[in-house]
Amino acid sequence: METTPVAGGPVGTTTGRAKPIPPPNRASRLTTLPAATTQVVVVTGDGYSTTYATLETFHKVGGHWVAVSAPLPARIGAKGFSDNHLEGVATTPTGVYSFGPTMYGIGANPGVRYPYHQVVKDDWWNENPNSPAYNTFQHTATNPGGYSEALWTETPAYTHFAVITYNMPPNVATPVPGAGSGIFLHEYSTSGGNATAGCVSMSHANLVSVLTWLDPARSPRIVISPVQNLGRY
Repeated sequence: METTPVAGGPVGTTTGRAKPIPPPNRASRLTTLPAATTQVVVVTGDGYSTTYATLETFHKVGGHWVAVSAPLPARIGAKGFSDNHLEGVATTPTGVYSFGPTMYGIGANPGVRYPYHQVVKDDWWNENPNSPAYNTFQHTATNPGGYSEALWTETPAYTHFAVITYNMPPNVATPVPGAGSGIFLHEYSTSGGNATAGCVSMSHANLVSVLTWLDPARSPRIVISPVQNLGRY
């Protein structure tokens, strides 16, 4: 928790003695986050080919990034990370992204701070590059085609999930056909965890802790990268 400065003391102190600067961490290596961002999720793995990742959460206190959670295990795409993700290829796109304005899930709202939509029958994520609604949520009785996902059938993976704004606003003005779609932060699809089709997945308990921590008022971002390349972001 940030403290109120006292007369004669440095900003962020209560006794006139400067707080120690936190040791460097993965968030403190980031240089491209917006000034308004005070929460960040960092997903890293050892090299491009791994399907195993570590997810860490940080918040900004007194101008410095401080770890919120211990490193949490996660899985990524079956073909690892990619700087040039394509539709239908099981890689997880690298980069810095926002979270979509709505969180979703087959289950009831676990207490997230975002607007929440409980998924029902005929809720789809449109993953058809030839559709004008490519890479968006749709409620329709007709399959949008392509790789589109019937969200209500994806249990337990979509019990709860957040949308990572890869190939969608605000990262791009309009989704680029074929550049990839439906990149989510979601629950493991099996009890032990397995590689994904491109999303980031984690255990139910850890996912809920992250989703309920995220606060849209703090402009959170998620950074996805092999650990060796984290400095580029």
